[in-house]
Amino acid sequence: MNNSYKTYLGLITLVASLGGLLFGFDMAVISGVLPFVEKQFNLTPLQEGWFVSSALVGCIVGVSFSGDLSDRLGRKKLLFLSAVLFLFSAMGCSLVSSLNWLIASRLVGGIGVGIASIVVPLYLSEISPAAIRGRLVTFYQLAITAGILMAYITNSLLLNYSEHHTAMSGIIDLVYIKEIWRGMFSIGGLLALLFLIGLFFVPESPRWLIRKGRSMEGLAILKKINNGKVEAIEAALTGEKHDESGSYKELLSPKLRKAMLLGILLPLFSQFSGINAIIYYGPSILNDAGIALSNSFLGQIIFGVANMIFTLIAIWKVDDWGRRPLYLIGTVGATISLLVTGFMFYLGLTTSIFLIISVTLFLACFAFSIGPLKFVVASEIFPTNIRGKALGVSIMVMWVADTIMGQLTPILLKQAGTPATFWVFAFFCLIAFFVVYKLLPETKGKSLEEIESFWDEKRS
Repeated sequence: MNNSYKTYLGLITLVASLGGLLFGFDMAVISGVLPFVEKQFNLTPLQEGWFVSSALVGCIVGVSFSGDLSDRLGRKKLLFLSAVLFLFSAMGCSLVSSLNWLIASRLVGGIGVGIASIVVPLYLSEISPAAIRGRLVTFYQLAITAGILMAYITNSLLLNYSEHHTAMSGIIDLVYIKEIWRGMFSIGGLLALLFLIGLFFVPESPRWLIRKGRSMEGLAILKKINNGKVEAIEAALTGEKHDESGSYKELLSPKLRKAMLLGILLPLFSQFSGINAIIYYGPSILNDAGIALSNSFLGQIIFGVANMIFTLIAIWKVDDWGRRPLYLIGTVGATISLLVTGFMFYLGLTTSIFLIISVTLFLACFAFSIGPLKFVVASEIFPTNIRGKALGVSIMVMWVADTIMGQLTPILLKQAGTPATFWVFAFFCLIAFFVVYKLLPETKGKSLEEIESFWDEKRS
């Protein structure tokens, strides 16, 4: 692939991945905002919970319709909708005066996150050449980790700015000094505006265009992306009936049953691995281990950097080693590290360097396998005519599992204790290993059409 093709594909990937950046930022910025909003509005525990979880409710709403709608209207239109919702949410959170409107703005942002969580990996999968598809879809996970890290860093910088400047009158001083939580939200508005502008310069998914009977447009884009090598794709796509409208019932057909099982179990296990508990309790674990932290923001930044760096391993190796090896190595490593972490707490060795090593090892294993590969696999194992709906189901499972773990983790920590909690997480990672070993075919280097044919041949 020469430089012009690389530049064009790089531009598309960068713009689409901004949806992941906004996803990560929107979900993480709340960690810095919450203490200030809680104090300013005198939130009750119920109000605090609703303020935090309103975005999650929005995510579920966004996921519920975006898969089907992207199959009907196209991937790019849904990306535009996501960008607009992100922009309105950030503006609303920065400027509204009442708690109800603030929560409504968070809800709108959550819908944008829900749409992005489906359509971005779906779009990246469909515009990627087979040889580097895993790498480009994994950029979405990297963008999420970058968004999380950006939220932590900008929260810390804005807080430092507000503490060292005297507020005057005017909207700027209100947003960036008097009520600094508004400034934290406003950064998301700049990112959303950049995402919205960038979308004017990227094409619609070529595979979606061809399925809708717009073959000339779709093939022109494919040739530009694939350096003119589209013969196999053209034969597979143009030889089929246009505008096939796959139904959800089709996902339960014998041909797609195994693919659907993978699409459900991989995101389920990614949340049941305990990643959110690790990230949440990370700074306190570091403090217990004797590493001095000036504040909790710095602790979050340390773990955010680690999560982002280890995701680079997936980008580096996913198309060389393949999905199966990375998944198997990652699930084994995560299982061992969580078992060791549990034993460290069980033996009271909370200041041991081995605790830091085991937690970091878990983050590494999650970041290069369990975290990003669920998006890669789910975005490539389903036929084009039903890929949006299938990915919608898969991502919905992820959000529901996230909600369940958010409720269960504090109960597990209190009733079963910290060691047993980590051992439960290890158990789910072990199950994930056997599921991947038994069910997941290797898809590296195969076009989406070849993967679709694989399920046909497997069934036959």
